Amino acid sequence: MHKITNRSWRLDGEGSIDHLKQSEEEIVSPNRGEVVVRVHATSLNYRDYAIIHGGYPGEKKENLVPLSDGAGEVVEAGEDVTRVKEGDRVAGNFMREWFGREAPAALEPYGTHSDGWLTYYKTINAELLVHIPDHLTFEQAATLPCAALTAWNALQGPVPLKAGDTALTLGSGGVSVFATQFARLLGIRTIGTSSSDKKAETLKDLGASHIINYKEHENWGEKVKEQTGGRGVDRVVEVGGPATIKQSLASLRAGGEASLIGVLSTEGDDISYFDLFGRANTRTIMVGSRDEFEQMNRAIENSGLEPVIDRVFSFDEAKDAYRHLEGQNFIGKIVIRHD
Repeated sequence: MHKITNRSWRLDGEGSIDHLKQSEEEIVSPNRGEVVVRVHATSLNYRDYAIIHGGYPGEKKENLVPLSDGAGEVVEAGEDVTRVKEGDRVAGNFMREWFGREAPAALEPYGTHSDGWLTYYKTINAELLVHIPDHLTFEQAATLPCAALTAWNALQGPVPLKAGDTALTLGSGGVSVFATQFARLLGIRTIGTSSSDKKAETLKDLGASHIINYKEHENWGEKVKEQTGGRGVDRVVEVGGPATIKQSLASLRAGGEASLIGVLSTEGDDISYFDLFGRANTRTIMVGSRDEFEQMNRAIENSGLEPVIDRVFSFDEAKDAYRHLEGQNFIGKIVIRHD
C-alpha cells in the first residue's frame, strides 16, 4: 500500500481560496497505536471558510491539510491497535485527545493545529476514531464530527434538555439542522429562524414547530416569546454571534441557557450585565468528546436518522465546495467525496 501515492489539498496561505493547492506525497506508515484510514469523504464547516480567509482566531499550522471532518475505512493498523481493525468504517473526533469528561486545557482541533482530512490517506492514532453508524454512507458520516456533535452537545450537554422542553435554532446551517433533527428525536420542541420561505419549509419538514422570519421581525426575540406563551425557550443553539446574541437572550426563559457556538458575525448590538442577570446562563460549546460522539452515534443508529446534505463535490472540486460554502445558499452540510 505504501507504494501508492497519496493526494492531498494543502493551504499555503490565507485570504483566498486560490491558496488551496493539490499535492502528491507519501503515505505515512503507522507507528505503534496508529492506523491508516482511506478517507472516502469530508465535509465543510464555517470555520473552514474563516480559516482560509484569515478570520479564524485560533492557532493555525502553516501549509496544513484542511478540514476537521472526515470518514473512511481502516486499511492498515500498526502494532498494538485494539480499538479498530482493518476494514472498519470510522470517523475522526474533532478534537485530539479529548476522550471524556472535562476537556483538556489545550484543545487541538484537526485542520488548524494539525493536518486535517482533505486527503486520500490519513495516518492517525486509533484512539481518536469512532465507528460510524451502519446505515450511513461515508458522505453522511463525514458530516458528524463537528456540526452534529456540536448540536448534540448543545442539547444534551451537562444539563440535558428533556422531552417537552423548547429550543431555539438560528438559520439552516449544519449545526441548526442537526439540532432540529435531534430535538425531534428527543421529544424537544424547536422554534427556528430563517429569512427564506424555502428553507423555512425544509426546517418544518425536519421537525421545527414554527419558523420566524428575522428580516420581517427585527425584534424576533419577542416573537419567540409569543410562541411560548410568554415563557421563553429553555435553550438557544446560538450560532450567530454578536449579531444575534441580544435577541437570543431576549427569547430565553428565566434561567434558560444560551449555548454559545458560532461566530458567523463579528459585529452587533452590545449586551450588558443586565441582559444576563436574572435571565440566562451561557455555556460555550467546543464541539465534544469522543465519549459524546459515541453516545450520539448510538442515538443516530437506533433511530435511523440521516444527515441533511445540500450538495456533494468531487475531490478535484474542493475549491468549488468552498465557494458554495461562501455563497451561504445551502441547507445542512456540504460534502466532498474522495473518489
